[in-house]
Amino acid sequence: MTLKCIAIDDEPLALEVLKRYIDKLPSLQLMQAFDDALSAGEFLRQNVPDLLFLDINMPDINGIDLLKSLPVKPMVIFTTAYKQFAHQGFDLDAVDYLVKPISFERFTHAVNKARSAFQAQNTAVESEEDFLFVRSEYKLVKIELGQIDYIENLGDYLKIYINSQKPVMTLMTLKNIATKLPPERFARIHRSYIVPLRRIVSIVNQKVLLSNQAELPVGESYLENLNKWIKK
Repeated sequence: MTLKCIAIDDEPLALEVLKRYIDKLPSLQLMQAFDDALSAGEFLRQNVPDLLFLDINMPDINGIDLLKSLPVKPMVIFTTAYKQFAHQGFDLDAVDYLVKPISFERFTHAVNKARSAFQAQNTAVESEEDFLFVRSEYKLVKIELGQIDYIENLGDYLKIYINSQKPVMTLMTLKNIATKLPPERFARIHRSYIVPLRRIVSIVNQKVLLSNQAELPVGESYLENLNKWIKK
């Protein structure tokens, strides 16, 4: 399990330490590093990491206010030189709070807490009966919901794209399969597409980018509902 992360710190040396520590851990993948909170905020409104390393005391906007401004809030580990900010960080459900200078051992401990929290969140939504059956090529095929990348409408058929597997074709409508999917986890974004919400990486110009790098259009009539989910 690899967590995609972003590091934000206005101090160049502190940012370099974070980048070096992240590079040492195979469980972390650095998406971007920022020494400017405003630029980081713009990036985070279009991209959602699994984990955010966030300094609190920064010019322009502090880390706490930056986190509060985000439409989708990732897990966060706060980093700062000021212990008095700790209670504010935990009020925002931070995974951990690291006081500078940060040792690699303490950093690793915080990352392990984040990995455990991430795993618990994903286990909670994937039960033993987290699947559905569809008819394909004269047989019933079991589809694990957690493995679905997205579903495409092809006239009378659906094409179900599955992580690292061959897509499954089935004679069914999007409307029918939507009734079999948990609405808190799947959304119809277009007359031709249903996507798992957890696989959305970014939304730009009425297009969604999924974690498998697929880019799909968002229909005008579906945009409002999608935005409502993002702002939860």
